[in-house]
Amino acid sequence: MTQRFIPCVFYRGGTSKGMFFHPHDLPAERSAIDRILLAAIGSPDPYGRQLDGMGGGISSLSKAVIIGPSTHPEADVDYTFVQLAVDEPVADWTNNCGNLSSAVGHFAVDEGLVPATDGEVLVRIHQTNTRKLIHSRFTVKGGKAETRGDFVIAGVAGTGSRVRLDFLDPAGAVTGRLLPSGRPVDTLTIGPGETVEATLIDATSPIVYVEASVVGLDGTESPDAIEATPGVMERLERIRRAGGVAMGLGATPAEIGLQTPRVGIVAAPRDFTSLDGARVSAADFDIATRMLSMGRAHRAIPGTAGLNLGVATQVPGTIPHRVSRPASVAGEVRVANPSGLVSVGAVVREGVAGWTADSAVLFRTARRLMQGAVAVPDDL
Repeated sequence: MTQRFIPCVFYRGGTSKGMFFHPHDLPAERSAIDRILLAAIGSPDPYGRQLDGMGGGISSLSKAVIIGPSTHPEADVDYTFVQLAVDEPVADWTNNCGNLSSAVGHFAVDEGLVPATDGEVLVRIHQTNTRKLIHSRFTVKGGKAETRGDFVIAGVAGTGSRVRLDFLDPAGAVTGRLLPSGRPVDTLTIGPGETVEATLIDATSPIVYVEASVVGLDGTESPDAIEATPGVMERLERIRRAGGVAMGLGATPAEIGLQTPRVGIVAAPRDFTSLDGARVSAADFDIATRMLSMGRAHRAIPGTAGLNLGVATQVPGTIPHRVSRPASVAGEVRVANPSGLVSVGAVVREGVAGWTADSAVLFRTARRLMQGAVAVPDDL
């Protein structure tokens, strides 16, 4: 036999898809896990399609999750996320995926890791990458996570059963501070004599924000249009890496990894056309964003990025706060992204040590797509 088959479940969580594993089905060494996950997803693929694996050629479809018994006294399960690059042999363990977080509770119940009776259940999740807690609330029917419902999320066709995710104490998930530099706006040097204003926020994950006009955009562009505009992606990457250095994630831009931090452009509301062809009115949302993930313009919005932006808009002086319309409901922000709209909630306050976030809330849907075993080369 030239292949080995490893037990695996394939899930959609929010606007992402990924492979889900039990830790006892994988080796103990991280480097060995990396090789297995990259082979299973089909990376690296110089053609950018991951045809020889389970991936789909973009960052939101190139992910893996490991879920096992909790090592935290206030959690039911441990959840570890791995972002896999498409065209490079890179497995990044530095961050969380907010979208796939919505499927973690489903997996825990369906796999018998957490006993549950029918009705609404709570699964307490220890997110090991960020060392934070997430509370997942969803419906169980017939002893399994319910997938059918009438809840709609932008970027996913059809409807599903709603999952509520409460990210507890999301500030400083990677850097230890909501404002890693201590300032709502920083001036980043991105080249000889070239500077830009940016806001650095670490809530559920670190993100560097700039106004869309900084790169010649207005916040209504599609991902394809962003990637096709000469110079935009290269300039945003320089901004992202400079922001990573300012956050303390590396000493030089070259030391900043592909995933962390992300970079996002933000803009005041304008009418735009979403990827499904629907016309969205500026009156229906509070702030527009286009996010980059793993070097590509995201077709929706990473879950942690939505949560981060919800927090950022509540901190006076930040660029997101500057361009955002005041929320119609206290703490709730309607965010426009290429696929449509998403609402996020945040509780933010200023204390003796500066600004912090008590919680952030996201609503998603999730569904188990396939279960069985994934094939990898036997020599792994």
